[in-house]
Amino acid sequence: MPKVHNGEDVSPGRGRRRRVASSLAEINVVPMVDVMLVLLIIFMVAAPMIQRGIDVNLPVAKRAQSIAGERIEVTVPLAYRQNKTVFLGNEAIREAVLEERVRQKMVTAAKKDVFLRGDGKLNLSEVMAITDLLKAAGVEHVGLETRSPDEH
Repeated sequence: MPKVHNGEDVSPGRGRRRRVASSLAEINVVPMVDVMLVLLIIFMVAAPMIQRGIDVNLPVAKRAQSIAGERIEVTVPLAYRQNKTVFLGNEAIREAVLEERVRQKMVTAAKKDVFLRGDGKLNLSEVMAITDLLKAAGVEHVGLETRSPDEH
């Protein structure tokens, strides 16, 4: 800040000069720390909610549109409990070979999506076992197929 002259003609060495004390610009850190602590708490609370599980795209039953192109469909019948056999398209295959067969189909597929159909009487753990095999085979999205209410 510039020196201030008090109006008197004072030569150097005689009298006193008045100077206005210049204040240094200081950053007040306390509000910044408060804001940072609030943001930290928000992120700590929100982080567990951001974690995602397995991606499952559930189709809308009433207004679903037909999908053009080749679809990879896996059907899990109720007999899966006894013989561990699923259908890849119309072909019956064992659960042990499903991962490799789906991986082979994923090499040539444009979309890495599989549509999973399961009997309504199957347990969730049985359907999840197949979903895990599909994810291990490189499938990005597993869509669960449903029936619309007007289908029989």
